[in-house]
Amino acid sequence: MLIRRPSDILPSEITPRDAYLNRRRLLAGAAGLALAAGLPKPSRAAALSAVKSPLSATDEKLTSREDITTYNNYYEFGTDKASPAAKAKTLKTSPWTVKVDGLVAKPADYALEDILKPVTLEERIYRMRCVEGWSMVIPWVGFPLADLIKRVEPLGSAKYVAFETAFRPDEMPGTDTIFPVLDWPYVEGLRMDEAMHPLTILAVGLYGETLPNQNGAPIRIVVPWKYGFKGIKSITRISFVEKQPETAWNKQAPDEYGFYANVNPKVDHPRWSQATERRIGEGGLFVKRRPTLPFNGYADQVAQLYAGMDLKKFY
Repeated sequence: MLIRRPSDILPSEITPRDAYLNRRRLLAGAAGLALAAGLPKPSRAAALSAVKSPLSATDEKLTSREDITTYNNYYEFGTDKASPAAKAKTLKTSPWTVKVDGLVAKPADYALEDILKPVTLEERIYRMRCVEGWSMVIPWVGFPLADLIKRVEPLGSAKYVAFETAFRPDEMPGTDTIFPVLDWPYVEGLRMDEAMHPLTILAVGLYGETLPNQNGAPIRIVVPWKYGFKGIKSITRISFVEKQPETAWNKQAPDEYGFYANVNPKVDHPRWSQATERRIGEGGLFVKRRPTLPFNGYADQVAQLYAGMDLKKFY
C-alpha cells in the first residue's frame, strides 16, 4: 500500500489560544524578519508578525502545535507519520529561490525574501482534512496565492498553475531509495480560478512562528477545501500552463487520487470510507468519529467553482 491507515497516537494538550498569542506578541518585535533574513533556526522557529484574517473560516479548537509538527505526511522524509519531524532537519531552507515560468509576463527566479517583501502576512485558522481519514485545525501564517499571481502577470492562455517541490536526495532521505514511493519531484496543480480564490494561500508559518521543515518550509500551498496531498510543500517552481498538469499521486494511483481532490464524503477512497473523520488530539482511534463535511466545510465559499461538474467523475 502506498498510504497506510493512520496509527494510534497519544492525545496531547491543546495550546490555549491566548497563550500562544501572548507568546507571539513578545517575540514578534525582536524576530519578525528572521525568515527573510535567513537566520539559523533554534529549537523553536522565529516569530512572525501577522494580522488576523477575516477569512479564518472556523472557530474550532486548535490542534496542538506538537501534533501538527510531529504527525505529518511528507514522503520525501519517509512514509511513517513521525519520520518528517525526525529527518527533515537536513533540509536547507535558506537561501531559497522559487522559479516562476511558463505562460507569464514576468518569469524569473525569485528569492523568497523578494516574494515576501511586498506582502502582509495573515493568520488563517483553517480546518485541514487528510485523505486517510484524519483532520486538524491549524493556525497558518501566509498570504493569498492570488497576490503573487497578480504580480507575475499570467497570460490569458494560462488556465492552470503547476507547482514543484524541491528534489534534493542528499537532504531528503525518503527520495534516495531503490524503490521510490513516488516519481520525484513531487508535483501538484490547481485550476486558475482555484489558485486565485481568496481562501488559497502560500503559507510560511504556523502558530505565529516560521514554518517547520516537516510542515513544508519555507513556503507551501494551503487549499483548505481539498485533501491534504494538494498542499504541496517546499515549493521551488511555479509554472503557468494551458493544459491540466500532472500531479504526483494521480500519476502514481489514478484510481485513488484525482486531480481535483475536493473533500467529498460521498466519494470513498478504494480502500476506506471518506464519510467520517477523526480529529487529531481527540483521543486516538477510539474517539467517536465526526461526519466529513462537503468541501471540508467550505462549500458556501467554493462550491460555485464546480457548478455543473460531476464531482464523482472529477474527484
